[in-house]
Amino acid sequence: MKTELPFESLKSYLESPLSCKADQITVSQISGGYSNLTFLVQAPDRRLILRRPPFGEKIAKAHDMGREFRILESLQKSGYSKSPKPFLYCETESVFGAPFFLMECVDGFILRNKVSERMEISSNDFLQLSRNTLDCLIELHGLELQDSGLIQLGKPEGYTQRQVEGWSERYFKAKTHELPELEQTAGWLKDHIPSSESIAFIHNDFKYDNLVLDPESKTAIKAVLDWEMATVGNPLMDLGTTLAYWAQADDPQTLKMFNLSHLPGNFTRKQVIDYYSEKTGKPMDHMIFYYAFGLFKVAVIAQQIFKRFSLGFANDPRFAALIQVVEAAGKMAQHSISIQKI
Repeated sequence: MKTELPFESLKSYLESPLSCKADQITVSQISGGYSNLTFLVQAPDRRLILRRPPFGEKIAKAHDMGREFRILESLQKSGYSKSPKPFLYCETESVFGAPFFLMECVDGFILRNKVSERMEISSNDFLQLSRNTLDCLIELHGLELQDSGLIQLGKPEGYTQRQVEGWSERYFKAKTHELPELEQTAGWLKDHIPSSESIAFIHNDFKYDNLVLDPESKTAIKAVLDWEMATVGNPLMDLGTTLAYWAQADDPQTLKMFNLSHLPGNFTRKQVIDYYSEKTGKPMDHMIFYYAFGLFKVAVIAQQIFKRFSLGFANDPRFAALIQVVEAAGKMAQHSISIQKI
């Protein structure tokens, strides 16, 4: 299903906020992501990033552009230095086919599923990047919530249970194949929700390819991207999602397509847990639950994208292979639960 975007309408709309003529504005799509659509907007005196929802079925919170814009505004108030500055939000769908927002373009490089030939990264670099990534996540989990307004972006009470129930419901709505390991994991999670949870602002999709790195130092993090699922909730749920993406060398090849954490020098998942525990002092008694949940959530996200692809709402050829990710994540979750080891 091919859908044309109204680029000329967008350029006309941006004349006033960008203080230039429409023919001085260029808009080009940036590939790499699996969810919201991202574009580079260039005007004579600035470069901005535009984000709008994908085509087809909507996942309300994940594709709420107004909410993501408010998150970026609140992060600025909190003093968090690694979030792009918000610039403009437009809820009028006729301008660009859906609500969208513009934010600061942070120059740097992003680690996708392979190391760029132009940017050699050693095992020592990956060791330092592992530390810096977790320090960045821990800093986020320590943000002040009240004065910044971040507390208004979520409902922390009962967060863990709502997440388990919500992602289970999303899976069955997007289901296309019979994958018993995923259904077994959904049932196990519902029966093993920890009785207590702490509260923090959380990203919910924290991994290498959502980090903008400094080309000069390679391991310094300039910005964190993709805040659409950020909220206030249990920080160990956030860590569980990071662990689910944190592939190791001995993991199935399918699960290595999202994060270069499997290359030499990176922390293992156990080292990730130990480092986080040492830095925060949080008890890590239920990490099997949080890791299994993270894998389940990754599987559901992949399942939702695969369903959009199968219905013709997306034509990116990468999406055809996502059903393999769904299956592999379900099997990994069941394996971890059965041996009680991450």
